[in-house]
Amino acid sequence: MSENSLKSVNHLKRSIDWKQGLSISLGVPLLILPSLGYIPLYLSAAAILIWGLSVIQGFMQNAAYAEMATAFPKASGLPGYAQQIFRTENYAGKYDKGKLIGGFSAWSYWFAWNPVLAIFSILVGGYLHGLFPALAAMFTSYQLALLSGLVIFAGLFVVNWFGLKDGAILGYILAAVSLIPLVILTAAPFATGHVDLANIVGNWLPADWAWDMHHILILFGIFAIAQWSACGWETAAIYGPEYKNPAKDVPKALFACGVICFFSYVLVQTAVIGVLGVDGVTAEPISPLIPVAQAVFGEAGSVFTIIMLIAAMILIIQTAYLGSSRAMHSMSVEGNLPKVFGKTNRHGTPFIALLATAAFNMVLISMGSLAAILAAAAIGYTCANGISLFAYVKAAKHSTFANLERPFKAPKGWRHVAMIFGLFNLPLCLIGVVYLNSLEIGWTSTWLGFVVLALYIPIWFYSQGESSRSNRKAATAPSSDHDPDNDAADLDKLPTMT
Repeated sequence: MSENSLKSVNHLKRSIDWKQGLSISLGVPLLILPSLGYIPLYLSAAAILIWGLSVIQGFMQNAAYAEMATAFPKASGLPGYAQQIFRTENYAGKYDKGKLIGGFSAWSYWFAWNPVLAIFSILVGGYLHGLFPALAAMFTSYQLALLSGLVIFAGLFVVNWFGLKDGAILGYILAAVSLIPLVILTAAPFATGHVDLANIVGNWLPADWAWDMHHILILFGIFAIAQWSACGWETAAIYGPEYKNPAKDVPKALFACGVICFFSYVLVQTAVIGVLGVDGVTAEPISPLIPVAQAVFGEAGSVFTIIMLIAAMILIIQTAYLGSSRAMHSMSVEGNLPKVFGKTNRHGTPFIALLATAAFNMVLISMGSLAAILAAAAIGYTCANGISLFAYVKAAKHSTFANLERPFKAPKGWRHVAMIFGLFNLPLCLIGVVYLNSLEIGWTSTWLGFVVLALYIPIWFYSQGESSRSNRKAATAPSSDHDPDNDAADLDKLPTMT
């Protein structure tokens, strides 16, 4: 195989437009499902406002990410931006602290998206357990969750083996199967008069709510959980290296998905509380859409809803599977993970990263606690967003990056907005979610989150040693024996921190 063909193996291919990127990200509105009954437990009907504010927060943050996507068109979304901006050019020592920070941001983002696979596999297993009595007699919910994860991950691996374009085609199909019925299920209660506004205005906040430190910390924690769902449409930017025209495709995909998310999150929560009331929602915290369907469509509607939700869950698993594997690929290319995770097949798919993601989530499913997994993922997401927003501020001020061409620009002075939301994530939301976890499910999820994040340190040091050995080997080898895999680590010599 020639050097050029070898080099192309480890580069992602530009094969999609903004509509295909949007289709892959259309699973994001479905991230509300695990928290649809959770947030009303603490904030009653004010959960509707939390979802709206969280999507607006997403617009604030994603405007910065869209600008960075066009300034660094070959970097894979949040993981790529932070790594490019924080690393030091021509660093003389062995361990670059800036590179460590950027890599940690990417690792946090990977850990934020990764558990989506486990969370929704557990939900799929639970719905199957309730839908088919024969399965319930043969398997426990835990066993069905493991089996569901194995089957879904294997199927998506086969589909995505042939490249991102085919993953987008699957996204189109699943979006038609799941999102359209979800819209119908959301709109039908309003059309049929089942939504009672008294259930909302009469239960806006819990009777014991007070604006003391205890409740303020809970509120920060709720925002951390909510943004894990409602801000997740930044995933449309992670495919920057695979858009045909990143300057135009990235902003279009981001903001189209954001508009869809805003109306989806607000209306779904409004419909559920309007039909069931706060007490009815908290009585069905995992699957409140099922009693909504029963109220509007009868018993047949509940079966239809479960089938529709299973299709929807596969869609969001597809979105997370692609996003987390691209994050691992980006980290490997930057030298922040072992080289093996940067390997791609001839279709441009990072297949080793896909396999590693699936294996990690099978381990998470074995924990059996959906709430603990979600809370741990929220810890990673607040870290990733905070560091990425600080990276945007640094890129806007530093001379190396300030003059880069930016086909899309956020409004003037947006670095101040980015700084505010960066500080909102770190430390406020991080402290809040740790506090909320301690009240709700103990310290399991907190320890899980921090242990997984801390594991990055020894992995990173190993990766630096691997890079040093590779560089020494390349320096002593004849030019004809140059390893083309090392060329990928430079991302075509994108601008770096001096």
